[in-house]
Amino acid sequence: MKEMNEILKKMVLDKYISLEEIPQIDLYMDQVIQLFENKYAEAKRNEDEKVLTKTMINNYAKGKLFFSVKNKKYSKEHIILISLIYQLKGGLSINDIKTTLDGLNKREKDSDFELEAFYNSYLKLFNQNINDFQSHAELKQREARDQIAHSFHESEEELEQILLITSIVQMSNLYRRLAERLVDELSSEQQK
Repeated sequence: MKEMNEILKKMVLDKYISLEEIPQIDLYMDQVIQLFENKYAEAKRNEDEKVLTKTMINNYAKGKLFFSVKNKKYSKEHIILISLIYQLKGGLSINDIKTTLDGLNKREKDSDFELEAFYNSYLKLFNQNINDFQSHAELKQREARDQIAHSFHESEEELEQILLITSIVQMSNLYRRLAERLVDELSSEQQK
């Protein structure tokens, strides 16, 4: 198995849409899709994978994951919300994403709320999470290697890789379940 730092380099973890990359003018749907495709193309697992499609955006709009679009154009705020949806959809259901973003959508109607400031805070945590993730992934690889060496008294690359995969998926499930609990709490608070 390759060393973790080699694998992580290929994952292109530091891809996100910065505020500076979002045009100041409103965009049509095809332009929004192109922005996301250009930014996340390297992060796709294979060529057939789509980053964002018209159907996805239409489903997000129908599901009220973001506030209404005007004249078929998407504002900077819409693109920020779609970027958050893009990140959240890997771990949460559409209903959970709606619950999570509902407060942002309601606040966006308030002229005093700065969605850009919130997004900047998110991006700071995003970058910190990448650093934490890289360190943690390397630690998990060492732990899997040590466990296999201890249990089998030899290096067994395939078993090491399988153990690492199961460990990482288990951690992912724990984080997803924690996020779901936080969404449930948010939902309870919103209903009050």
